[in-house]
Amino acid sequence: MDFLTLFLIYSCFVLSAMALLCLCSGQRESFLARSASAVSQALSSVIPAQLQSVAQRVLHRLFHTRSWLFVVLHVVLQAAVYVEYTWEVFVYCWELQFHLLILLLPYLLLAGNVGCFILCSWANPGVITKSNHASLVQIYAYDGVLFQKGIVCPTCGLEKPARSKHCSFCSVCVHRFDHHCVWVNNCIGASNAKYFFLYLFTLTAMAATTAVISAAFLIQVVLLSGMMHGSYIDDQGQERAVDILFLIQIFSTYENSGCEMKYFKILLCIQYMKSL
Repeated sequence: MDFLTLFLIYSCFVLSAMALLCLCSGQRESFLARSASAVSQALSSVIPAQLQSVAQRVLHRLFHTRSWLFVVLHVVLQAAVYVEYTWEVFVYCWELQFHLLILLLPYLLLAGNVGCFILCSWANPGVITKSNHASLVQIYAYDGVLFQKGIVCPTCGLEKPARSKHCSFCSVCVHRFDHHCVWVNNCIGASNAKYFFLYLFTLTAMAATTAVISAAFLIQVVLLSGMMHGSYIDDQGQERAVDILFLIQIFSTYENSGCEMKYFKILLCIQYMKSL
């Protein structure tokens, strides 16, 4: 079974699971909820109680308390992506005489993304205190449905202004609370929402630019090597002309194997440089 077939099967499985979740999310006692409950009960009878207790404490520590683990994971993943981009794409694109500004664009976006990331992590999201409570209450009117007047936060001891919420992670009430983001280890509220939007924008732009540059590099490699004019022997022993699907599959296979793709790119670059 080739790579494209496996990828299509995987994509269909993921899309089907998402559709099933969307269909069952509106039901109070859905099939998924009953299935999850049955599985958890079955596992609880097999897994030792001490191991269950340790797992619950670890999960609570990771997902219900403030932790720098996801921040470190975020930095490690971002560093790994840029090391791969520099080693696999930037060097060879520079040899193929890509414009320097285009190659440096992902790094410029990375600098902006890191700045927004730091601001999101360290900026005050809009914590409600006794000193600013009176002014924040006047900003938004109570609608009487979602936000009702006179509701006092039992933890902070302050009346909740409209569109505010108590964050169980940070143990504070946040003005115009949106959510608590574990990746920046901070709440997203009225004071740092703009930095969070810029963070998401630069993160999306980084992914888009690296993808476009990588695609342009692969297209350049294909054009310079003349692969589209070649042929290959399929698994049935028949000679076939190289097409787009074959190129996608062969590049995906080489990317998964790692070293072979590096040598393949080096040979193509050497062949191009010799032809100059």
